Amino acid sequence: MQRAAPVLPPDVPRELSKVVLPTYTVEPPDILVVEAIHVVPKSPYLLQTGDLIAINVLGTLPDAPISGAFPIQPGGVVNLGAPYGSVKVTKMTAEEAKTAILTALAIHIKEPVVSVSLVEMAGKQQIAGQHLVGPDGMITLGSYGSVSVVGLTLAQSKEAIEQHLSHELEDPSVGVDIFAYNSKVYYVITEGAGTGDGVTRFPITGNDTVLDAIANINGTTEVSSKKIWVARPVPDSEELAILPVDWRGISALGATSTNYQIFPGDRVFVSEDKRVAFDTNLAKNIAPLERMMGFATLSADTASRLSGKVLQGGGLRGFYGGNGGNIINVSP
Repeated sequence: MQRAAPVLPPDVPRELSKVVLPTYTVEPPDILVVEAIHVVPKSPYLLQTGDLIAINVLGTLPDAPISGAFPIQPGGVVNLGAPYGSVKVTKMTAEEAKTAILTALAIHIKEPVVSVSLVEMAGKQQIAGQHLVGPDGMITLGSYGSVSVVGLTLAQSKEAIEQHLSHELEDPSVGVDIFAYNSKVYYVITEGAGTGDGVTRFPITGNDTVLDAIANINGTTEVSSKKIWVARPVPDSEELAILPVDWRGISALGATSTNYQIFPGDRVFVSEDKRVAFDTNLAKNIAPLERMMGFATLSADTASRLSGKVLQGGGLRGFYGGNGGNIINVSP
């Protein structure tokens, strides 16, 4: 038995009287963008390939100063330029790297004064950027592991990421935002009048209405009727939440009473034209009979033509001829 739809309350959100959707919670397959605001490793930190270190040296050759930021290149070395060459600094603290550089420069200059500090560590690139929320509800931060963010708000996600990074970083601070809202969607379903239904999935923007939903599929089709409604999921309830839509009212007359605001999970259903559906189904049922009748007619016509030729030619011998089986002309 079909369940009756409840009477709609007058405060259902619609055009000109929309509401703000609940605080967004992260779910797969959302994409988060993380900004590394303060990412400093805990001491002692060992330098690694990809790190950027600041090196300043006093007492260098006049035409070959050493000052600025130097990347640690593959092989774990920093290139100090000609004529000093390269120095390996990976797996060293900044102080140890300073000693290694000082030793290398002592070959070329007398009593150099060297300072070394970490500008940016390579691991920052693994934290900053876009991160897909996987099916397990976690985002991956490279060598820093994975963090569960499913069901969390943006503020809670920020706190969870910072808490996770605090095991290896000194008072980390990150910014978190949504790059792609993929988990909160609604559906537009167009009944196909016997040719199969179409289902299109759209992300929720927070401002969508029924008119927006129909516009997203470029309007109704030639098999659509003017009967449209919004089916809204009702958790833990046996009642149906069906919001009937006055399509002519919201499209031609500018009425807003049934141009409902779309919520996550809503189904905007566009019913088929029953006359088109009847014609399509009738054609489907008649088509096999037409094929059978066509085959029977073709078979009867073929048999009639063959039997006429055989009778006129005196049997098969007359039809095929008597000289070596060659076909002869048996036309009157």
